Amino acid sequence: MTAFVFPGQGAQFSGMGKDLYDTYSEARAMMQRANDVLGFNLTEVMFEGTDEALRQTRVTQPAIFLHSIVASRLMTTLRPNMVAGHSLGEFSALVAAEALHWEDGLRLVSQRAQAMQEACELQPGTMAAVLALADDKVAEVCDSIEDIVVAANFNCPGQVVISGSLSGIDAACKALKEAGAKRALKLPVGGAFHSPLMQPAAERLQAAIMATTFHAPKCPVYQNVSAKAEMDKDIIQRQVLEQLTSPVRWTQSVQQMIADGATSFYEFGPGDVLKGLIRKINAEVEVG
Repeated sequence: MTAFVFPGQGAQFSGMGKDLYDTYSEARAMMQRANDVLGFNLTEVMFEGTDEALRQTRVTQPAIFLHSIVASRLMTTLRPNMVAGHSLGEFSALVAAEALHWEDGLRLVSQRAQAMQEACELQPGTMAAVLALADDKVAEVCDSIEDIVVAANFNCPGQVVISGSLSGIDAACKALKEAGAKRALKLPVGGAFHSPLMQPAAERLQAAIMATTFHAPKCPVYQNVSAKAEMDKDIIQRQVLEQLTSPVRWTQSVQQMIADGATSFYEFGPGDVLKGLIRKINAEVEVG
């Protein structure tokens, strides 16, 4: 069985998508339409923008989403039996499963980016990568810290990203090293994504998500919140919102997809971060 997977924030690079734009008329049409929907020239930043310009959350998220859905739309020889996306990538996965129209997904991603940026400014926070410590131990140490800090991304065995307040992350990094982590390294991000500090973003985005039409997907969607195959459009819609303040259970999602029959994984979007993570989760599956 074939699984399509989609990356999240951090996969962007200057020039992303230009080869698709120059080569395929369908890609050009979708990208030009995206500029119209967003009200600014996203493709100009994607093709020619500096790394700093591309790191702006309001640009990064729609840019990665657009690149991902265009790339998957151009794949005509394969259709997925299941889909999943890492954080932001979940919106691309929903479009690939036809649970969400791509223009609606683009609007939601843009609103999500703005809401998250505002939440970051309202309650400063950050994230840190923790290496070579068991998932449950990372969560246990985070729970022991007085300030807000949680396990936010379970990326692969031995790689967990934590998220929280500035003081919480500092305290957790120290405690995690003492607990045996090989590294606990703060990341260059502007906020505490997938933590309770994103609650203001969830509150702002709730109306937009609930006002958007979701459809029953054509194949199972393995969502970050549950790491299970979801087919109920109402559950999918609810968990898209819950995702903002909940951990990304990527390790568990991939393991469940394999348990449910996935033998081949194809990543669509800039970069190949997910390919590397999937190989670390299970070296036996095909990754393309």
